[in-house]
Amino acid sequence: MSRQTEVRGGGPNRTLIIAGAAVVIILGGLVYLLFLNTRPAQAIEGLISYPNSQGNEHDINLTFEELPPLPPHGGPHNPSWQNCGVYREPVRPEHAIHSLEHGIVWISYRPDLDQADVDKLEALVTGQSHLLLAPYPGLQSPIVLTTWSYQLEVDDADDDRIQLFIDRYLFDRASAPEVGASCSGQTGNPIDR
Repeated sequence: MSRQTEVRGGGPNRTLIIAGAAVVIILGGLVYLLFLNTRPAQAIEGLISYPNSQGNEHDINLTFEELPPLPPHGGPHNPSWQNCGVYREPVRPEHAIHSLEHGIVWISYRPDLDQADVDKLEALVTGQSHLLLAPYPGLQSPIVLTTWSYQLEVDDADDDRIQLFIDRYLFDRASAPEVGASCSGQTGNPIDR
């Protein structure tokens, strides 16, 4: 009788080749993702950076009797955050600061801003979970975008830097202490919710 041996599946060499290829693909993917996260970001002209925001303590008695010329960009704040969305009346800074702590972008504008610009900003914010839009009396620039530790002043709603700022700093883990925490269920009734 003759004995025949049938080889199925390619043996141990085939298994090693497949495993090696899988490791190479996984490592390549990780290197690619690392590269994406370390590329220098496009500079935003006019960006104001506050590297040492003044802490993130809760103070239920905190109120801003006089508004500063620019919205606050961090620091002590009320324990209750401002619900994100579109407002047509000013919001209390002590609540908005708490929302900034959650990684949101607060877009403030002069109450006398041209209605066409207000409409564009409202369209940008409507339905977005972590954007806040409200007029801000005494603002020195027509529009100011604020996130924890960063601000940008612009003259009109068509400025391309608005979207650059949102793309860069919305949910920015490098600056906001509690990125991704809720921006609803607390203070305020935005018109778009």
